[in-house]
Amino acid sequence: MQPQDVAQRHAAASTGAPHPAVDVEQAEAALVEHYPRLVRLAYLVLPSGLARGRRVLTAHSLVQRALPRGRRQVPVIPAQPDGRKTDPGYSLVRLEVVRTALEAGRPLRLTAWPTRAQLPPLLPQVWGLRLFPRSGGADELALDQRLAALSGAARAAYALRGLEQLPDGDVREILRAVGVEHPEGALAEANGVPAEYPLLDSPEFDPCSLQARPTDLMRRRRHTKAALAAAAALAVCGALVALPAGGWGADGAAAPVYAQNPAARAALDPAQLTKVPATVWKTAARTDFSVWPARGALTGDTALLRRALAVWARPGATVRVSATPGTQTGGPAGPPQLLYAGVVDSARVVILYDGLRIARYAEPKDGTRGAALDLARADGATGAAASALVLGRADDNVRYLTAPWVTGAAERDLMKPTAGAMDLGLTDGVTGPLASSALRPGACTSWNVLQLTDAQGVHLATDLGELVPARLTAGRPGESGEASGAQGLRDWAPFACSLVAEQSAGVRSVNAWAFAEQRLPDAGGTGSWVCTRAETWRGDGTVSLAQFRTPGSRYGAVAAKGADVTACGPRDPHVLAGVLWKSGGGRWYLLAAGGHDTASVRATGGVTASAQGTQLVAAAKQGAQAELTGTLEDGREISGLR
Repeated sequence: MQPQDVAQRHAAASTGAPHPAVDVEQAEAALVEHYPRLVRLAYLVLPSGLARGRRVLTAHSLVQRALPRGRRQVPVIPAQPDGRKTDPGYSLVRLEVVRTALEAGRPLRLTAWPTRAQLPPLLPQVWGLRLFPRSGGADELALDQRLAALSGAARAAYALRGLEQLPDGDVREILRAVGVEHPEGALAEANGVPAEYPLLDSPEFDPCSLQARPTDLMRRRRHTKAALAAAAALAVCGALVALPAGGWGADGAAAPVYAQNPAARAALDPAQLTKVPATVWKTAARTDFSVWPARGALTGDTALLRRALAVWARPGATVRVSATPGTQTGGPAGPPQLLYAGVVDSARVVILYDGLRIARYAEPKDGTRGAALDLARADGATGAAASALVLGRADDNVRYLTAPWVTGAAERDLMKPTAGAMDLGLTDGVTGPLASSALRPGACTSWNVLQLTDAQGVHLATDLGELVPARLTAGRPGESGEASGAQGLRDWAPFACSLVAEQSAGVRSVNAWAFAEQRLPDAGGTGSWVCTRAETWRGDGTVSLAQFRTPGSRYGAVAAKGADVTACGPRDPHVLAGVLWKSGGGRWYLLAAGGHDTASVRATGGVTASAQGTQLVAAAKQGAQAELTGTLEDGREISGLR
């Protein structure tokens, strides 16, 4: 049945009137009047796998492109609970918003052209700022996680039921009109999420009430300076090329590429590669990548090594090149060190090290088409930070190459602190496949990490989609230790899923610090506060997350976030954060907590209150915004993470 047929049947049954037509002006009036509701609807239907800023801009873009081109018949006019019930313009625009939001959530396919909704929005754009909705409470976060596990059609059904307050018959008609083949299945899937419809009107799902934060200011400044320097260099080169005979022309002082540079030529010569003997690490003064031996069955394959070096120096247009943030992609200055050359799953892999970077070259076993080059910073890595490298990925699994001093490798679920670890085995330093949580789609129900054993103890590391796994620690900053202990595992378990926010950010290590436990009002039990801080290889780009867990909850909720701040780190081992919390009796409270050396806490703005000690509990209203200030025992003031 076509959408027009559906519309005619539904309109005749509900109004008894001829099927109405809508012109652009009527649709525009409805769009402007109900713009916040339409954007909220689009935001709810879009998949939460999109970054929050991208999801906000996409929702606004879809609504702004929902106007028809000329007069159109209204496909569906379901009954409305308020003044929108007789507005065919609103019904038409809403239908277009639902249709394009479902299209935007579909994965791109190589066999078909993408629709406009599947591409990043051209407009609106906000340069220099990141925009995202205000964070809600634990209930809103839990609902968002449940909606993320639904299909796009089921999310649309849930939003039309809860936000638009439509009966299932009208929801079924709308889904069928936008191309959903099995609307009954979408409704049944939506039944699996509790009907917490009032939460859909909370600030958590309001893409029209936004917070703004700057993007990476230092990186933007560097890019601007680099662009100006490149423009100046281009102008100078153009002038020099144009000089008359005798000047610096094409045959002037610059020699042909690599021809007259011994170091550059040596960097491309497989015979010049540094290959460390297998026992050097036992007597070396340090434990880092420089003492790793060359391993793998293809360390003598000169042709493979030559291709790897050549691609690193000048990758062709068909080579997929990736680099962690802050990593230079140019070739090595001299002969690098060979760490591995061999066959991993269905690829030939070469791993090289130049003292600052790890380079991984991979090509198919049956040719070189589809070769890839991955680069990552590893400067200063030593001990546990230099214990493993990603060797290969296949079928959502990852294999690691471990340091020669590693004696055991196992897989552990970070969300099950009391469960045992599963041995992965080691063959010439190569582990068996480990199911990578960073690559797994869908809701976060487990988080698998790599557990390594050496003479110094047991260490944990997690795959975040990069060559060097991030080390996991636990404890007060400056005094933190390995997360593999019983207390560290308990601290990490409810907050493991927050690691997904650190993927592909050049993260070196992540520490979890359980800085407070807070008794909740109205006999709500005891909540726990944990601050997780991700340190990067480049120094900047650090992220601190203050997370709060209510009694009985499996997951913690992000209450506040700070980017490029010293809070919760070794330079400033202090933190202050707050969250709005709704008690079982339906009352809202502002909860705030700081570290053990916090002397007092004060709230201003939407909530005015103060308390001596490390914690604050104050009555509040839903959606209230408060500024937190803490005073340490030494008299210094700190501000709360936001």
